[in-house]
Amino acid sequence: MVNLGFWGQLKKPILALAPLYDVTDPAFRAIIAKYSKPDVMFTEFASADGLCHPVGKEKIMRDMLKFGENERPIVAQLFTSWPNKMCEAAKLCAELKFDGIDINMGCPDETIEKQGSGACLIKNPVLAQELITAAKEGALNLPVSVKTRLGYNQIDLDWLAKLLAAEPAALIIHLRTRKEMSKVVAHWEVMPEIMKMAKDSGTLILGNGDVKTLAEARDKCNKYGCDGAMLGRAAFGNPWLFNLDAERPSEVERKRVLKEHIKLFTELLPQKNFASMKKHFKAYIEGWPGAHELRNKLMLAETAVEALDLL
Repeated sequence: MVNLGFWGQLKKPILALAPLYDVTDPAFRAIIAKYSKPDVMFTEFASADGLCHPVGKEKIMRDMLKFGENERPIVAQLFTSWPNKMCEAAKLCAELKFDGIDINMGCPDETIEKQGSGACLIKNPVLAQELITAAKEGALNLPVSVKTRLGYNQIDLDWLAKLLAAEPAALIIHLRTRKEMSKVVAHWEVMPEIMKMAKDSGTLILGNGDVKTLAEARDKCNKYGCDGAMLGRAAFGNPWLFNLDAERPSEVERKRVLKEHIKLFTELLPQKNFASMKKHFKAYIEGWPGAHELRNKLMLAETAVEALDLL
């Protein structure tokens, strides 16, 4: 029987914040949780191999696996191609009091794929199933989910069927193949067939790709019949994303929250390069006279102090 854990307590449609590497860090998640809490939050993906290494474990735990109680339910996303490492890392995440474990089987980054992880696992379904089993063993009572793609070079529903056979709590599907990256429109039209295939599995199905607003996420769930949707890039500079009733924030409010975000970044991630924060500036600072000029100046700021002074 599928262990749904907290997933089984969520109302549908389930609206989740996507795990984005170098984006969904502790500062970003803290801001999102404060201004428009999604139903589920994910950490950026962490290397299970690194978590099991005595030297690397401390840094990764500090930089990637911090979370606040207001982020719950919070899921730790892991990647590896070694079942024993997955088991050990899942056990550690359970000890850290995460609410669930997610396995990344969709990242197209070549460095990750060379390790036999991420989207490379689409070509090795037997190993993918072993990783799910190992995560369940290590996580004990925590639910284990998987985030993947429709296939590697082409849409491959048999790949999804093999994942369903391993009984994950949830299957989050980026509705593009690895080959397509993000260069084509997401294949939401395939979702009804996936839902039919998953009907008696007990696994929840969430779609991902080209979802820009909360209203659009709800519409897609209603139209295509899935249990939920995941939003990622739409959250850039928009911590109000998951508040359906929120009006477009004023210039003053956007500047204020950006300053708050920057301060949290320096407080929670003192070792992280400030340049990582700049990817959020364009979305925060837009839509009013002079915004373009201010944004250009912010992009040249080398420290948090400079950026705060400009704001």
